[in-house]
Amino acid sequence: MLTIGVDVGGTSVRAAVADEHGQILRMHRVPTPKTGPELNTAIAETVRVLTDQYPIDGVGLAVAGFVSENRRVVRFAPHLPWRHVAVADELSHRLGLPVVLEHDANAAAVAEQRFGAAVGARVAALVAIGTGIGGALVIDGEVFRGAFGVAPELGHLRLVPDGRKCPCGKSGCWERYCSGTALAATAAELIGTGSTSLPAEPSGFDVARAADAGDEVAVRAVDDLARWLGEGLALVADVYDPEVVVISGGVSDSAHLFLDKARDHYAAAVTGSGHRPLARIRVAHHGDPAAMIGAAAIARQHVLTGPRVL
Repeated sequence: MLTIGVDVGGTSVRAAVADEHGQILRMHRVPTPKTGPELNTAIAETVRVLTDQYPIDGVGLAVAGFVSENRRVVRFAPHLPWRHVAVADELSHRLGLPVVLEHDANAAAVAEQRFGAAVGARVAALVAIGTGIGGALVIDGEVFRGAFGVAPELGHLRLVPDGRKCPCGKSGCWERYCSGTALAATAAELIGTGSTSLPAEPSGFDVARAADAGDEVAVRAVDDLARWLGEGLALVADVYDPEVVVISGGVSDSAHLFLDKARDHYAAAVTGSGHRPLARIRVAHHGDPAAMIGAAAIARQHVLTGPRVL
């Protein structure tokens, strides 16, 4: 059975045909339109490019936003034009195929739990570190979504009371201290306190690249990120007690700079430190295509067993 996983992002719509082993056979990409009707059309046309080449049984959409508990409606997606739109039903009607929605972090977690860094784990968490933080939890092979389909919002755990303001409306959220955005903000705060080649307003990529070259300020900023990653992972472990935590997202490309230190911070901060097993903390295996691979797997299960899957 072949299915298609679609990663609907703010910049591009990417679709991939994947087999039952999580192997991508073909991909197609188009720019993301600005309006809801145009976006629906773009997704349908992108999928048709692939269905013209392969016999497809179902489609899964990975969306960065709030998806209803029955996975038919996108309630809100900050970088997409959908607001309370029955996307799955509309696309299913257009394509003549079963369509199911999923949060993009959940889809990536499914890919890693089935085919990647968390294979065999009974309880696996995924922490996607990019512009912000996305989170997902898979328990006994099933995605945990909460009562209304929006859990877990790990990036908005409050780590620092009265800390940096967050676009969500709170202050001190985890992603304000542990993300590509946070890495840039920390480095900007540190400029003037040490030797650096960084510009006054660096990007997270600037900081990671400079840290790799040994830049004093950049290294300190990365060390700060490692600290807050460890502190946040300790909270995740206190609540969920995962066997494996998978670190994904763009910042994970620089994991060699911070992951060992983050593990040390996590081990020291977790409740019962020194007297309990610790989660294995691993870098994602599938990287950028993970959401498509996971969405295709979710579509396969949707076709085989109906809506109560993963």
